[in-house]
Amino acid sequence: MSLPLILAAAVEQAAQPGIVEKFGLELKYVVWQVVSFLIVLGVLYKFGIKPVTATMEERNKKIESGIKHAEEMQAKLAAAHQESAALIKKANAEATKIVEDARKTAKDYADRQTQEAAAKANDLLSKAQQAIELEHKKMLADARTEIARLVVATTERVLAKKLTDADRAAYNETAAKELSGV
Repeated sequence: MSLPLILAAAVEQAAQPGIVEKFGLELKYVVWQVVSFLIVLGVLYKFGIKPVTATMEERNKKIESGIKHAEEMQAKLAAAHQESAALIKKANAEATKIVEDARKTAKDYADRQTQEAAAKANDLLSKAQQAIELEHKKMLADARTEIARLVVATTERVLAKKLTDADRAAYNETAAKELSGV
């Protein structure tokens, strides 16, 4: 009901005989009380009810925006979680690839080092064999020279008394030719 209807009903009730005399009501005091009540009601509405409802509506808006923000953040968090999972998966794949590349590189390096070591060993072995052959040839040449000298010296001693100088020279040349052929 509206306020004017309530006032009209109150005035009508007050106009009925019996109630007014029974309770001792006077119309001017009732009207002043209604006016005072309306003034108090207007002040309470303006300074009490209106700010409270405005504050409540503001809080409701804040709560709604907070809920929307929380839902957005939850969606962003889920997206970030999926993105981080994808990044972790990608990083693991890259790490696996790097480890495999490192293993392959290490194996290739070890194979190269083994091949180089084998080549160096073969080179050293061939050089040692060449050095041994050179030493062997030198030793044979020294031995031939020494044998030829000994043969000549022995032959000289044996034949020194019975042979002439021409015979000795012929024997020396023949011995030198035979030793050179060996």
